[in-house]
Amino acid sequence: MKQSEQSIQESAFLSIQDLSRYLEIRPKTIYAKVEERSIPHYRVGKLIRFKRSEIDLWMEGNKKDCVAPEKVARKTVALAQKHKIDIDRVVRKAIDGTKRTGYTVPHGKPDQVKGLGKEVRDGSL
Repeated sequence: MKQSEQSIQESAFLSIQDLSRYLEIRPKTIYAKVEERSIPHYRVGKLIRFKRSEIDLWMEGNKKDCVAPEKVARKTVALAQKHKIDIDRVVRKAIDGTKRTGYTVPHGKPDQVKGLGKEVRDGSL
């Protein structure tokens, strides 16, 4: 272990640079979090310091649990069955919605004025 890493481990308060090395994130990100007041910190004049124990608790609060996709799928299917929702229909509708760009048979060509059958005269065609 390097001397600087050992001093970080022993110190109760960390500077921006120490915290950057400790969390392995850029100092710029830490400054942004200080400005947002989303990270616990102390100000002594213009100096900003962080208490290691509070940072460790803050990191635990930011923990995101991972959920297996199969578990989510089973819950979704069970919920859909409970509320009598046809999942296949919902998925087909979502896929169709993303594929429909530009020309669609029910709506005609997008460059035609409805009812006149003429092209729009806005200079695009």
